[in-house]
Amino acid sequence: MVTLETPRLILRRWREEDIAPMAAVNADPEVMRWIRDGSVRDVQQTRGGVQAWESEWESQGFGLFAVEIRSTGELAGFTGLSVPGFLPEVLPAVEVGWRLGRSHWGQGLATEAAAAAVRFGFEERGLERIVSIIQVGNEASERITAKLGMHPVRETVNPTCGRRVRVFELSSDQHVTTTR
Repeated sequence: MVTLETPRLILRRWREEDIAPMAAVNADPEVMRWIRDGSVRDVQQTRGGVQAWESEWESQGFGLFAVEIRSTGELAGFTGLSVPGFLPEVLPAVEVGWRLGRSHWGQGLATEAAAAAVRFGFEERGLERIVSIIQVGNEASERITAKLGMHPVRETVNPTCGRRVRVFELSSDQHVTTTR
């Protein structure tokens, strides 16, 4: 079981007791505004998502981590790595993603969590390239990609929802350069 620790966070695998707080994050229209078509998700959909994320850990050796606040034990949301099968034109690829509850925005937690996931991907899983796929207009997430050292490589349309997205990329060589 992979667990990563940062100064303020614990990134870990999912537990049954994470379903309800993650469902609350997924039920917030403001959180979900930039996710696919913007639809919120209920408890059952959240449970299915967590099961899929855990399956990806088993099949790929990486996946989405539950993000826990170290000082309180509260679930903040997720970050981690996944294969962006919804956008075939970028494959083969591994995407870093994040989703935190609104009460955790504006504190640098998404950047802290995503940076740990990127390090894990390059240093522990030997990935050559990591992408991030951000809906056009989601400036907060674009700022996170910049802090991670990622750069835009293309703009396209997400075929699952028809929304425009920007694809950002970071190579393992660029990662080594930015972390020295």
